[in-house]
Amino acid sequence: METKQHDIPIPIIDLAPQDLGEVAPHVHRAFKEFGFAYFKNHGVPETLISEAFQWSAKFFALPQEIKEKTPRPLERWKPRGYSGIGLEKTSQDIFQTDKAANKEFIPDCKESYEMGSELNTRIVNIWPDEQDIAGFRDFFTHFYSVCYEAEVKLLKVFALSLGLEESHLVQFHSPRRNQLRILHYPPVQTALLRQGKAERTGAHTDFGTITMLFQDHVGGLEMEETGQPGKFVPVPYVPGTVVVNAGDLLMRWTNDEYKSALHRVGIAGVNKGQGADEMTERRYSIPYFVTPDDGVLVDCLPSCHGPDRPKRYEPVDSSTYISMRLEAIYR
Repeated sequence: METKQHDIPIPIIDLAPQDLGEVAPHVHRAFKEFGFAYFKNHGVPETLISEAFQWSAKFFALPQEIKEKTPRPLERWKPRGYSGIGLEKTSQDIFQTDKAANKEFIPDCKESYEMGSELNTRIVNIWPDEQDIAGFRDFFTHFYSVCYEAEVKLLKVFALSLGLEESHLVQFHSPRRNQLRILHYPPVQTALLRQGKAERTGAHTDFGTITMLFQDHVGGLEMEETGQPGKFVPVPYVPGTVVVNAGDLLMRWTNDEYKSALHRVGIAGVNKGQGADEMTERRYSIPYFVTPDDGVLVDCLPSCHGPDRPKRYEPVDSSTYISMRLEAIYR
């Protein structure tokens, strides 16, 4: 049920057993130590994942003027639509002066398109015209629903890993509030990345409950090594798995029992050029962000605090927290 590859620090957890209670101890160990794990037999078919990457590449290959027909809303808390290269800065510092923000603003060298549940009437999807990319909407509506089914299975095993009823976390997570994102990282000069003049995705934590990440063979994902601040280690592509990491709200729910680890996209898939000619390889990834429903009060879970273990966090409204973090990303 749990394995490790010699060059990968985090475990690979098998969700195949029908009794999720057998898996729960492995989940507890992984997320207490790393905040990350690979999961196999997660429920999203490999053929469907491959098709999702094909649709992603097809979308980002559209002419720029077509992609810009689905712009991300001006309201920063609405994660929908298309964002072009340089419009986003992944930020971990949500409270900082304008001077500091300007000094640290190195845009991410990526473009993205974001969507969510068709049931969400507060934050509606901004789909491309059917004539521009026929079948895109139908495919990703289906893909989103399959990801939600996998999410439910994961939330059940997370609850069991914390000594709770398996339905405890599921009750706070309908399909309405989650976010599906397709990302394209075009080639960029490695010299700019090494000199700090450009970034792919800067170091950050995710701010929801958990994130399911599908990445291509290029890799590039890195996480901060446990107990060694500032040192990042690769989280490479492993066929047949999805990478799952804990977000800030799960860390708050568990009273820091589970880590919300810093992670970033570094330099990977470099070509054989030299100097200014050395470029990164084109990269695609598809994260599915699992977020509590609007209005959920995130407070320490009953199994994660007590007389000898006081609460480290005040209760927080999930919607308010998510909106605050989204405001920090787009400037």
